[in-house]
Amino acid sequence: MKASEMRDWDNVEIRARLGELREEKFRLRFKTATMQLENPKMLQHIRRDIARLSTILRERELSGTAADMPTAPLAPETVATVE
Repeated sequence: MKASEMRDWDNVEIRARLGELREEKFRLRFKTATMQLENPKMLQHIRRDIARLSTILRERELSGTAADMPTAPLAPETVATVE
């Protein structure tokens, strides 16, 4: 799955998909341990999709809080000093 497609999803969809992928990763790890996993690359794809979705959520979180932060640094007079 491409990150550009994932960016079109809303946060609820992303969090739901993250939960599904984490469950699938859990199941695949057990199959790997019991030598029943047919396609070992599947685990790698799931890990990368989890990372992509987590990154998108983090980007959105940072862009939302960046709007609340002041753009100009505080002047030295307004900064309280502790002596």
